[in-house]
Amino acid sequence: MRIFLRNLTARSWLLSRWRYRLHGLELHGRPGDAVWYFAYGSNMHDGVFLERRRMRPREWRVARIKGYRLRFNLDGRPLGKAAPANICADSSAEVWGVLYKITGRDVLRLNMSEGVPGKRYRPIRLLAEDANFRSIEAFTYIADGNVRDGRPSLRYISLLREGARSHGLPDAWLKLLDGVRHAE
Repeated sequence: MRIFLRNLTARSWLLSRWRYRLHGLELHGRPGDAVWYFAYGSNMHDGVFLERRRMRPREWRVARIKGYRLRFNLDGRPLGKAAPANICADSSAEVWGVLYKITGRDVLRLNMSEGVPGKRYRPIRLLAEDANFRSIEAFTYIADGNVRDGRPSLRYISLLREGARSHGLPDAWLKLLDGVRHAE
């Protein structure tokens, strides 16, 4: 019954808006409005974003966000054997990823797949800069993570590496991802 209600809410813009407000979040715009989403984790991989999440972006671009650092400080499953990607504020760092232009309706589906609204990730708005140095207002996900970083699973870090390569992210970022040690 709970899953049925969650799916019904996700299909209704009005019910979703109400549910989001109960959780202290805002659902902006209309279902058909274009929104930019910045992916820095497994959603950079086409197999995850296009196939598993069933997203159909209108457009995509390589981009970065300044003032944040990539971390693996969340508890994944199985506990201690996986640590999903997260970002945290760091004025001297930047995170590279993929900007996807999706619809408001897609945002609802993506939020549901990321557990939003919920206890882990929450959406934040920020300015991303594409490869042509244009600033674009986008949203991404951030979570309150652990003090210490864990290690991502080999499967998970491979999705990040493959997604980054297939979208043509900079060599320095690829080298950083290649240097991340995975859990045993």
